[in-house]
Amino acid sequence: MRKKSSFLTRISTLVVTAVILLSCFPVSVSAAKTELYIFNCGDYIAETTVEKFEKAYPEYEVIYEVFDTNEAMYQKLVSSNIPYDVLIPSDYMIERLIKEDRLKEIDMSKLENYKYIGEAYKNTRYDPENKYSVPYMWGTLGILYNKERVKETVDSWSILWDEKYSGQILMLDSMRDSMAVALKKLGYDLNTTNKAEIDAAAKALLDQKPLVAEYGVDVLKEKMIQGSYSFTVAYSGDALYMQNQNAELNGGESVLEYVIPKEGSNFWIDAMCIPKTSKNTEGAMKFIDFMCSTEIAYDNVEYIEYSTPHTEALKELGDEYINNNIYNPSAEILANCSPFAYLEPDVQENYNKAWESVRLASDGSYTKWIILGVAVVVVAAVVVIFVIRKKKMNKLKYE
Repeated sequence: MRKKSSFLTRISTLVVTAVILLSCFPVSVSAAKTELYIFNCGDYIAETTVEKFEKAYPEYEVIYEVFDTNEAMYQKLVSSNIPYDVLIPSDYMIERLIKEDRLKEIDMSKLENYKYIGEAYKNTRYDPENKYSVPYMWGTLGILYNKERVKETVDSWSILWDEKYSGQILMLDSMRDSMAVALKKLGYDLNTTNKAEIDAAAKALLDQKPLVAEYGVDVLKEKMIQGSYSFTVAYSGDALYMQNQNAELNGGESVLEYVIPKEGSNFWIDAMCIPKTSKNTEGAMKFIDFMCSTEIAYDNVEYIEYSTPHTEALKELGDEYINNNIYNPSAEILANCSPFAYLEPDVQENYNKAWESVRLASDGSYTKWIILGVAVVVVAAVVVIFVIRKKKMNKLKYE
């Protein structure tokens, strides 16, 4: 009995030791997931899309990041070490990335759902041979205004310079968009390379700045939804979103109206690309093809409310969508709109300097506070000097 007991004790000890050792070196019961880096504009995808992709492709874990503007996206792409697999920038930025050899070619024959992308959105100026991009959404740039606050006809960019709306105007914190507004107001091409015209647009924005309540992008939406301001420059999909949200606050009828000014504006296409930073081209292709499936294209349009190049999703969205003049402006309006073009480095630098001069300039209210602050400091200094002199005189008197 003693021998048996001793044997069992040794076995038990070995088992316990083995368990302890195994706990120190855990064995994974499932294969590690491959990370897939997606870089997209803020609030520009349905809330369920990433979850659905990860469910359809459980071998991937999506690392999803957002940017506010194309320029911010570009700076992070070129300056960070993040291995982005899919980008969703705008047309002119895609053209720049192609020219700088920062994108991989995409084999469209391997995308099952590419056939659903309308022909009108292929063979574009920025990607004429459809080698580098797959269209995602399209839209226009215009003015969204509050009909309760603005009683006059809104049909020109110049209304954003009307002094009676001081403090009631919101502008996009986006160089190309805000410069385009000023250029079109002045009657210039929004892709002008003429430095004098670029500088004139910056001067116009500087003149306007004291009237502007705030520059921003996504942060401006809630302010217009709540009816707190008269105007904002807006992308068409954002305008529709703000209209719908405002309607919910007002018992079903929105007080917000969207218009593309008579001087013309920007027509844009955003598209999916694979940057050369990608370490997972196969996963990137799967994600892009997934985004082009009818179900997901429908989900994304319904959520973000932009215009879709996806022919089947368009059919499912129905006449209410197709006949909406924000989703689908008339051919006449679109004929008066232009896409942004790629700017050569020297021209881009002129735009950068012009925009920087606008954003770094103080507005009128800020200047008033500076003047007031200086005045307070001067008064305080005079008082201190007076007190010091008085003390000195009293001291001399008693000596």
